[in-house]
Amino acid sequence: MGYAETLGGTRYVFSDLKTLLARATPPRSGDRLAGVAAADMTERVAAQRALADLRLRPLIEDPVVPYEADEITRLIIDTHNPDAFAPIAAMTVGELRDWLLSDAADTAALTRLAAGLTPEIVAAVSKIMRLQDLVSVAAKCRVVTRFRNTIGLDGRLSTRLQPNHPTDDVRGIAASILDGLMLGSGDAVIGINPATDSLQKYLELTRFLDQLRERLDLPGQGCVLAHVTTAIAAIEHGAPVDLVFQSVAGTEAANRHFGVDLALLREAREAALSLGRGSIGTNVMYFETGQGSALSAEAHHDVDQQTLEARAYAVARAFDPLLVNSVVGFIGPEYLFDGKEIIRAGLEDHFCGKLLGLPMGCDVCYTNHAEADQDDMDALLTLLGVAGCTYIMGVPGADDVMLSYQSSSFHDALYLRRVLDKRPAPEFETWLERMGIADAYGNLIGPERTDIAAAPLRRLLAALE
Repeated sequence: MGYAETLGGTRYVFSDLKTLLARATPPRSGDRLAGVAAADMTERVAAQRALADLRLRPLIEDPVVPYEADEITRLIIDTHNPDAFAPIAAMTVGELRDWLLSDAADTAALTRLAAGLTPEIVAAVSKIMRLQDLVSVAAKCRVVTRFRNTIGLDGRLSTRLQPNHPTDDVRGIAASILDGLMLGSGDAVIGINPATDSLQKYLELTRFLDQLRERLDLPGQGCVLAHVTTAIAAIEHGAPVDLVFQSVAGTEAANRHFGVDLALLREAREAALSLGRGSIGTNVMYFETGQGSALSAEAHHDVDQQTLEARAYAVARAFDPLLVNSVVGFIGPEYLFDGKEIIRAGLEDHFCGKLLGLPMGCDVCYTNHAEADQDDMDALLTLLGVAGCTYIMGVPGADDVMLSYQSSSFHDALYLRRVLDKRPAPEFETWLERMGIADAYGNLIGPERTDIAAAPLRRLLAALE
């Protein structure tokens, strides 16, 4: 089945749905690398016009990766809720865009709709949206998750405290955690990317995080971001695992490249749930994704990278996660070349994930060889805050010394909370006040007030000894 559009006297023909979606995608280097991008802006506009006139049902009935060849496609089709889809079933992609931007599409309506949407539908509608459209719709979505605190409430912005160390030295990690907690970071999770994926190091770091939490009576969760099989083995060894982490992608072949499949993810979730460690909820999974991961694994099936990124959210949605994180600029300029492409991709990812019902965060980041700088990241950070992003990263000085990339700092989170009147997770905010780190209004007690600030500092240092 082909699609066609005449523009400026030229007739453009798109042989199938995945070609139409790829040609309609705003510019990015990964699609050019894969040879699926539009030849020029005129072809892209023609594809976007054809896509806007496309009925939504073909996006379900004609998946971009065949049903029989891919377990992610089977997951998407087999779990689709036709009753939730019914209110928009007669719409075109363009009509869906208009409805999403209307007052009728409020938070309650978008929550009801989520189970009726597929990744291909949300990817398609995002391709014909401006940045302000992506921000406006995402800001109306509300996804709340719980483990030891409550993530995603209205008026809240959480952070992942990322205390990575190039040699996994616990003292260096502890110093970063101290820095982050004193600046109000860590309510989403204290998450360590280990330099090595050994079981022994995973056990050491997991036990350290749990002992720290207990000493501080901290209403939060820890996670060591090793491979899911390492987490399962650690649970079998009696480790106090809060969240199980895994990077996921939008095709079965790409997930195989990560060393996972749906059955393994189900096993990991069941293992984590068996520990019963959540005090107020049972969201035990933490997923990370990134545009270009399927292409880098040569597992993209000639589908554009943004559509495949949306399909990764179908994987995440199946496991009821506490957190999902688009590590938007981390893979490198081969996939998102410059600040403009990174900003667009970050807002697309957040929009698509939120529409599908996920607690979306974003690592506002870039690698040092990308054509981007901190000004670009400030722009994306602010736009994501306006869009209601669930959480961002908190990295000392915004410079990850282990992963060697640029992210967002503890101070960036403070900036965003202040200018947008956002606050941490409520349980964590109460803890900050109880510890003497913040006052009853959520304002941090600055180091210039050393008579007050010394007390929480002493408590944190004692817990870290």
